[in-house]
Amino acid sequence: MRAVGKVQRTTRFVVFGLSILGAVGALSGCASVAAYEKEHLADRILAFDAETAEEAREVKWLEAREGSTGGVGGAGGGCACN
Repeated sequence: MRAVGKVQRTTRFVVFGLSILGAVGALSGCASVAAYEKEHLADRILAFDAETAEEAREVKWLEAREGSTGGVGGAGGGCACN
């Protein structure tokens, strides 16, 4: 009788372990990306640097001051309006 209980516990442990591994695999977020979409993954806006937001603000006020855009983004006048 004890051997049957031990087998049941082992089976439950294996099933629990496999279900955890399955959940981790399902939630890992792997995705395939087409070759033409990879250019967007290297975009500067996707960088996790704190300096990126600061650089964007600096570019915006420089463009507003000069009344031009410098090849980094949108069109507009020198009034800094969006």
